[in-house]
Amino acid sequence: MSKSSEPAQTSGEPGASSEGKFQNPVAGFGVTFKAMFKKRLTEQYPEQQKTTAPRFHGRHQLNRHPDGLEKCVGCELCAWACPADAIYVEGADNKDEERYSPGERYGIVYQINYARCILCGLCIEACPTRALTMTNEFELADSSRANLIYTKEQLLAGLEEGMVDSPHAIHPGMTETDYYRGLVTEAAPGTVRQVAVSKGEQPPAAEQPVAVDHQEVEA
Repeated sequence: MSKSSEPAQTSGEPGASSEGKFQNPVAGFGVTFKAMFKKRLTEQYPEQQKTTAPRFHGRHQLNRHPDGLEKCVGCELCAWACPADAIYVEGADNKDEERYSPGERYGIVYQINYARCILCGLCIEACPTRALTMTNEFELADSSRANLIYTKEQLLAGLEEGMVDSPHAIHPGMTETDYYRGLVTEAAPGTVRQVAVSKGEQPPAAEQPVAVDHQEVEA
């Protein structure tokens, strides 16, 4: 079967519809023409703060258990899930004399670089202990890149009623599983904060050993 040797006509060749030549440019400017007659919307920011959605993805927060111990166990899953490589975590082992979380490990270093973070929320989906969540705070701009790197101290949630600041001992009679089952509702009576030796804190003077000058003793 023979095919026609005549070339098909295009919109740019003679014979194309003149109506299409007129409608295409007008349709392209349709959005512009509609916006020209709309009322201008001016937001008085920052004098009037804008209300965000309840599930808005803003600045991150490291949460605590009801007694004040930290939920973060330093597993680094959030750092692995981050597509922008904005999270850096270092884990360390808990000690009975310096305990930060109910489990074996805790996050001794936790940093989020908001110059890289895209606030996608994949990190909070990867967290197995719900230690990392996102707040409604969105004012993160700064004039220095160094100030955009938030540390653990900046991200850690504040203390509420019934909490004792970490490190401190685990609730008597409770296990790590009991914490995640919600059986611990507040710090046990008499709970006191331990000395954070890993942060450079020194025990009280009464607990520090007294240095003895052997030359004076011999004299």
